[in-house]
Amino acid sequence: MPNLRTSIALLLLLTVQLSFWTPGLSYEQLLTLSGYLAINFMSITMVLATRPAWLESPLGGLDSMYQLHKWTGILAVTFALTHWLIEMADDALEALFGSDRSLKEADFSGLLDSLQDGAEDLGEPGLYLLLFLVVITLTRWVPYYYWRYLHRVIPLIYLVLAVHAMLLAPLKWWQQPTGWLMALLIVGGAVASLQSLTGQIGRSRRYKGLVQAVKQTSANITEVVCDMGKRWPGHQAGQFALVTFDRIEGAHPFSLSSADNDSGQLSFHIKALGDYTRKIPRRLRSGQAVTLEGPYGRFDPDSGRKNAQQIWVAGGIGITPFLAALENRLVNSDQKHPAVTLHYCTAGALGDPMLTRLQQLMEQLPDISLHIYDSLQGQRLTANRLQIHGSRVDVWFCGPQGMANALRSGLKQPSISLRFHQESFKFR
Repeated sequence: MPNLRTSIALLLLLTVQLSFWTPGLSYEQLLTLSGYLAINFMSITMVLATRPAWLESPLGGLDSMYQLHKWTGILAVTFALTHWLIEMADDALEALFGSDRSLKEADFSGLLDSLQDGAEDLGEPGLYLLLFLVVITLTRWVPYYYWRYLHRVIPLIYLVLAVHAMLLAPLKWWQQPTGWLMALLIVGGAVASLQSLTGQIGRSRRYKGLVQAVKQTSANITEVVCDMGKRWPGHQAGQFALVTFDRIEGAHPFSLSSADNDSGQLSFHIKALGDYTRKIPRRLRSGQAVTLEGPYGRFDPDSGRKNAQQIWVAGGIGITPFLAALENRLVNSDQKHPAVTLHYCTAGALGDPMLTRLQQLMEQLPDISLHIYDSLQGQRLTANRLQIHGSRVDVWFCGPQGMANALRSGLKQPSISLRFHQESFKFR
């Protein structure tokens, strides 16, 4: 289910669209309303796929933007399927609700008539293809390597469905706000589709560099240092980049584990969580080309509320953004930072290279209180162990979703003003 931020955004988008709609109840009203909402949400989905920088702040970061992208896509397919079902049941619905001739599709002649017939014929197979792609995206039946190529077909499907919507919309719409809004969104969706098909998405935020060092620090964690030179625009602690080591494999999101020090050298700690990340230690070499897109994200552990208790929680590889935040405190030692309690959960403290680095940083940062939980020793972090002592609490979390859910549930106290900050890397 969508989180609160995404739910509010979806409700606002739906409300704005319906505010341009003229209410009524007839077969044509049901048919055109479902088609109107379907193409509008498809258009919004396409625009969000371009990762527009101006939407990052209001939506709370790229991860939230992709969550909204996912749900606008689900709504688009839902309304499109509804549109198709209404059309299949035309006789029954006309008998039940009556007909509104003013909403009949426009009658064209010549070339436009042929295009209209073609658009109508292509609408149904376009819906089938779109439904198939959305299903395999949500179920993850297809490995990422193959899915990313299948996903590239969606802009073409969108353009077909956009033509279908424009040619079959009631003619009077183009003299009304309903048609103006739909046309505006379709233009945005068409531009976004062309950007996708020509490989322009994110191009202005891509930077080329070299892999400087590759070190396997443990059985399942690899540290990769990249030299981006002076081209890198800088980043904030807690941000991530879309990293491409192999053009065929494509970009993957990885958190930056080092603070920005104006040298152009960036570090990533990558955990072997799938086929691609398991192969990184064997395939990556010093001197190899790398492309970074970003930086992205609004996960900034040092931007908590004033006078609020600051708690950082990291689970496993989720410590990486906090390592960057701690390094940032050392780089900017002249700045004042609030005291923080850091809870780190690991599976084997004795052989954890991340813990070694963490303890080195802690020796230079007396305002950080560190608590370690080793699952191999039966130690578990619970909400009670967070030691809440203030009425205002900011929790910054990076780790497994199950742990996040358990902590959120345990922190539901009416007497506490709680903000639970968490990013989601589920971009698929």
